[in-house]
Order: sequence, then C-alpha cells, then structure tokens
Amino acid sequence: MTLSVGVLMDPIGAIKMAKDTSFAMLLEARRRGHSLHYFEQGDLALRDGEPWGRIAPLDVREDPQRWYTLGPAQWRDLRELDVVLMRKDPPVDAQFIYDTMVLEAAQRGGVAVINDPRSLRDCNEKLFALAFPACIAPTLVSRDAGELRRFTAEHGEVVLKPLDGMGGRGIFRVKAGDSNLNSMLETLLGGDAHGAGRQFAIAQKYIPEISAGDKRILVVDGEPVPYALARIPQGDEFRGNLAAGGRGVGVPLSERDRWIVSEVAPELRRRGLLFVGLDVIGDYLTEINVTSPTCVRELDAQFGLNIAGQLFDVIEQHVTGNRKA
Repeated sequence: MTLSVGVLMDPIGAIKMAKDTSFAMLLEARRRGHSLHYFEQGDLALRDGEPWGRIAPLDVREDPQRWYTLGPAQWRDLRELDVVLMRKDPPVDAQFIYDTMVLEAAQRGGVAVINDPRSLRDCNEKLFALAFPACIAPTLVSRDAGELRRFTAEHGEVVLKPLDGMGGRGIFRVKAGDSNLNSMLETLLGGDAHGAGRQFAIAQKYIPEISAGDKRILVVDGEPVPYALARIPQGDEFRGNLAAGGRGVGVPLSERDRWIVSEVAPELRRRGLLFVGLDVIGDYLTEINVTSPTCVRELDAQFGLNIAGQLFDVIEQHVTGNRKA
C-alpha cells in the first residue's frame, strides 16, 4: 500500500532532527514508500467549505546537514491526501482550533487525520487527565486566587501551571506561606492575586518522586510502548522537561504505569487518539499529551525500537478499513 501522507507541523528547517518525533514519523513513512507532503499553519484554507492546503512535496533523510528537501508548493484539495499527521506544537490557541476545523472537513472527506481533530479541540492536555480521578494527584483548576492559596495551604507544597503551556514553561513550585505565591498567581491568572483572574491556572499537589523523573509513556492505539522516558531534573531545577534541561533515561513500565494506561486507553481509542503521551510522576498521571507527543527518537535509540513503525502499522490498517467501508 502506497499512501499520500501530509504533515502539518512547525517549520521543518528549525527542528532538531536527531530528537524530533515528527521527523521520525516522516522517515518511517518514506521507508515504507509513502509520498510525503508538507504544509504549515498558514497554508490551510476553506473554499466554499472544502478543505484546501498550500502543499509542497517533501523528502527526508538522516542527514544532519540536509535532512529535508521541499518542492514547489501548490494549492490542492486536502482530500487528495490519504493521511494528515497533525503535529503542530501548542499553544492550542484560536488559530490552532481553526486548523482543526479545516482538518475536520478533510476528515469528513475520507482523510485519516492523526490525531482526530475534534479530540484535539476537546482534550486539553492538562484538563483531560482529570477525567481519570483514580489516576491523578489532588488537583485544583480555578481562576480564583483565594481558592488556589487555600489549596496550597491544604497540601503544603504544590506545582502551579497554566493550561496552555508546554516544555515546562510557566510552571512554578511553591510552598504554603511563600512570599512569592501572590506574584506567581498574578502571573498565571492574569489579574489580581487576591480575586478572580482572567484565565485558569492549575494547581497539583507536589509529587516528590519527580526526583526519579517525569515519565513519558507513549501509547499507540491504546497500547503502551513497553519503556518510558524518565525525564530527570538536573541540578537545582525541579522540572524534568527535556526543554527545561531534564535528562532522558529509558525505564521499563511499572505495574502502576500499565494500570494507568489500561484506565485511559479505552477513552483514547473512542476519541480517535492514536498517538498519545502520558506523563506520570511516581504513581500519578499528571498530563495527557495529544497534540504533538515527543520522545520517540530517544526511546528508539535506547531500546532499539521503531515506535513510528508501530504507529504506521495502525495508520495503514485504518486507511485500509476506511477504503473497504
């Protein structure tokens, strides 16, 4: 089976190809003989309700000096593609939401969009985890500074973060009574530290097991990759995110990890979320990453895996099923 595979991503010329998960997917698609097609956020359009894209033919290779080649871009009906990999990084802002609406029109026309565009809109990466209360640490989401202060006092030490961040940006660790708490709340809430803010913030009880790493568990069509990447904070940093300087160490999944996946997987399948990253600290699920999960390259390199291959096995099965239907 030869497929036309499109990818919507941030500028490919700016990626770190040795670590980029989208690039791993593109390499796998090319190995399988699929044709590759590239477009960015500004390349989408709706013409009388029909989904179009300014699409460039793409070739990729494992060459740190010249890892991609783009041909001339042309406006085409997105329904000419078999698959679209939606790999635009957060923030999930208004423009991202509009992108999913264009891709949903392509999906209605028979294109397999990975991940499902409706679920990308519905499943905020911080809030979606709260749908599984047995899996999470004590958590409060609020615009009210007083409630967030009370939550901090109740639990003694918490992590505060915005609902739309990524890569560890905008995350604070704070203890009850810290003189910086009001300033943190002003920053996150976008308003007065003593009243209601303009935007939500999330507070989670601090999990000391972060010292052993914030584990990224990759889930392909509801099935976990058997190893997680534990992103271990370095030095005085409490954040394990690789973008914040964390060190990535592969570890086998624990029984608790597998139980968390089993709790979450049926809902992932129901929502068409074929490729997802669960973040687990200690015994607790902290986030469900659905937009552009990472860590494929690191796990492949440490354990001789081909996670993008697992994903494309699933994608090809889905396309075959759609064609038969």
